[in-house]
Amino acid sequence: MKIGEGVKQFLVYLEIEKQFSPYTKRSYKNDLLQFCDYLKSEFKVFDVERVSFKHIRNFVGSLIRGGFKNSSAERKLAAIKSFFSFLTKKGYIKSNPARLVKSPKKEIRVPSFLTQEDAKRLMNLNYGKKLTDVRNRTILELLYGTGMRAQELCQLDIDSINISRATVKVKGKGGKERILPLGEVVFSVIQNYFNVRERLLKKKEEKALFLNKFGSRLSTRSLQRIVNRYIKKVAMLSKASPHTLRHTFATHLLERGADIRSVQELLGHSSLSTTQVYTHITVGRLKKVYMKAHPRAQKRKLK
Repeated sequence: MKIGEGVKQFLVYLEIEKQFSPYTKRSYKNDLLQFCDYLKSEFKVFDVERVSFKHIRNFVGSLIRGGFKNSSAERKLAAIKSFFSFLTKKGYIKSNPARLVKSPKKEIRVPSFLTQEDAKRLMNLNYGKKLTDVRNRTILELLYGTGMRAQELCQLDIDSINISRATVKVKGKGGKERILPLGEVVFSVIQNYFNVRERLLKKKEEKALFLNKFGSRLSTRSLQRIVNRYIKKVAMLSKASPHTLRHTFATHLLERGADIRSVQELLGHSSLSTTQVYTHITVGRLKKVYMKAHPRAQKRKLK
């Protein structure tokens, strides 16, 4: 089987059987096409049966040498492993050549987030009274108030909000759904936005919760620009995005005493290790607790 044909079948499998989002499917497609191009240009390999452990290992190495971050190389390798696992299960190849390829060593990245003071200033900005101003404030309140991902927010429909229970239903990675509570302030802002949405609406059949100026579903690219513009008004961050508010949500919960398992569930992380990236951020709070509570803590200074 030609590699290109295998990729096409794999993408159909991701969409139909795994029910991956268009965004996730596109990421897999881009990673696999990059791998296909590498195989053709470096080894003249065009068939899935000819791909070996060495080819895949060399591809990962070329990514690192080419300046890709270890996390990016790891993601691309994960896509390749899933692809060849699919081919093995379908009987197109006898064994998975990617199975024993080791992932690059993980980098410990400190996610950027807002301080509690910066977050308060962000929520208290003078947003204005235009339709899009009301929408933008609602977006920021919802991102900070729930910790949902940008893609999750853009996929919300009007019936995702349960008014009677003050909750929002979110469809996360792999189509997994979770129910998130809405705080009093967020809930109030959303209720106000529902009135504004009617004036942004151009087509009655449009079910998207957040609309652009043309009355269609807001894109993640537009969301990125909106969030970046407002965050820069309150904080000097090298990079600001909707994920900044997701990081801020998790960090502030832990700083104020939430247990990590609850934060994991709210964020929709399948693995606790993914959530644990936030624990080192709150080490300052833990040091203060230790210095105050332990009878011998004053004997040495903690850095």
